[in-house]
Amino acid sequence: MADPYSTLGVARSASEAEIKSAYRKLAKELHPDRNKDNPQAAEKFSAATNAYDLLSDKDKRARFDRGEIDVDGNPTAPFGFGGGNGGFRGNPGGQSAHFEFGEGGADFGDIFEGLFGGAGRRAGGGAGFGGGFGRQAPPQKGANVAYRLAVQFTDAATLAPQRITLQDGKTIDLKLPAGVDTGTQMRLSGKGQAGPGGAGDAIVTIEVKPHPFFTRDGDNVLLDLPITLDEAVKGGKVKVPTVDGPVMLGVPAGTSSGKTLRLRGKGFTGKDGRRGDQLVTLHIDLPADDPAIRAFVDNWQDARPVRAHLGV
Repeated sequence: MADPYSTLGVARSASEAEIKSAYRKLAKELHPDRNKDNPQAAEKFSAATNAYDLLSDKDKRARFDRGEIDVDGNPTAPFGFGGGNGGFRGNPGGQSAHFEFGEGGADFGDIFEGLFGGAGRRAGGGAGFGGGFGRQAPPQKGANVAYRLAVQFTDAATLAPQRITLQDGKTIDLKLPAGVDTGTQMRLSGKGQAGPGGAGDAIVTIEVKPHPFFTRDGDNVLLDLPITLDEAVKGGKVKVPTVDGPVMLGVPAGTSSGKTLRLRGKGFTGKDGRRGDQLVTLHIDLPADDPAIRAFVDNWQDARPVRAHLGV
């Protein structure tokens, strides 16, 4: 499999930001949704995702750079056979090690037992380098496949089930997790590409779509609600949209623009399983030129010092 740095087109000294930027560029170009008639693009997309999964993890990247794991995250063979003089050389982590056989030499039975849990010994119990040496690496799983799922704002708030079509054409209904937000990832075990050791996984990244008039603040939903002058003066019940559907909201008499009312339990479901609230900010919407309102204010004046707290 290709070197992950080469796959993403970055240098080995690349920063986290450079690696992330390179992956985003490739993901945008190669995403299966944009290349439905190009199976090679899907393969490259999966390879880029696997490379990013490795290099975006500081620990895995460091272990890969030291030669301790391969591009799939599997441990590399800790020893390799070297040249002459009866020597045995290994290259773990890029460092050369030399062990001598014979008198006073290293006890390879103990070494292999520590590394391989006794697999380095022959059936008879002695250390050996024949067919009984080492434990074969398990068959590799198939590559993971990345998906991006756009979710409606109200569906994310109410955790409505979502349907996604996989690369093989099959559809799956997903249950959104509590606390879902843009960037949330869901792993579907065994729904990736096939491999000798079994299928890889599908990694679904959620994108919560913006809403025409709702906005999100943590687990709360914010709404600016216009009301008429008579509703503000006299008060009463007004219909308000929520993520669960319209409800009636009581507006107090004498309400001013900017007053915020709370609808409990009409927000997003948090990671603790509790729902946030909907905060409704009222705004008095006056008609542009209403003769009746004009006639009223011509004969009435509010003498209160409403800007005194501003120093004017």
